[in-house]
Amino acid sequence: MKLLEGKTAIITGGSRGIGKGIAEVFAKNGANVAFTYSSSEEAALELQNALEKEGVKAKAYKSDAANYQQAQELAEEVVKEFGSIDILINNAGITKDNLLMRITEEDFDKVIEVNLKSVFNMTKAVQRTMLKQRKGSIINMSSVVGLKGNAGQTNYAASKAGILGFTKSVALELGSRDIRCNAIAPGFIETEMTGKLDAATVQGWRDAIPLKRGGTPEDIANACVFLASDLSAYITGQVLNVDGGMLT
Repeated sequence: MKLLEGKTAIITGGSRGIGKGIAEVFAKNGANVAFTYSSSEEAALELQNALEKEGVKAKAYKSDAANYQQAQELAEEVVKEFGSIDILINNAGITKDNLLMRITEEDFDKVIEVNLKSVFNMTKAVQRTMLKQRKGSIINMSSVVGLKGNAGQTNYAASKAGILGFTKSVALELGSRDIRCNAIAPGFIETEMTGKLDAATVQGWRDAIPLKRGGTPEDIANACVFLASDLSAYITGQVLNVDGGMLT
């Protein structure tokens, strides 16, 4: 039996990077996958086809999780198409890094909107369905930066720290209905975005990590499988660092 057999998951920001890795591993574990993308329809449809080859139902939705109305409509469409929403992965996120003295109000607000308000929007959107089912697992993608801060990332760190407070509050509110809410705090994860960075810089980051490597999207995805499955049935309100020991 696959760990997520017959469950339906919504993954925001699912067409690339960590989100794509989660979608792929979830499909391999038997989950039906609804995932959102913002601009690249070709990549999204390519992923949809790849997921379907795993023998599960998959569908790409062009939807902005930072838009409250679009989040509500997405949840309604997924319920109609898939019949349930068992898992929500709030993964959509952006960075607009700058020193505090240089950061603009617009860049601060945008990061908070996409990274934090989207978590509120999507959790609110799936809540009714999960309450009716009396079961559900919500997994919010935070960051080690939300736990320790980082110079030049006041907006990003604030958004990721806010996710932690939101996660714990939702866990307290919805636990009596067997709806669990946990957060994952990734460390340095190597994706196509980090592939554009200077090789010496990347190696320096790897050397500073106890496990001496950057993480992969699959490392994050495997943690999500655990928190989404019944293996973690008695775990809620927690933050799981997936960082190779970076914060140890």
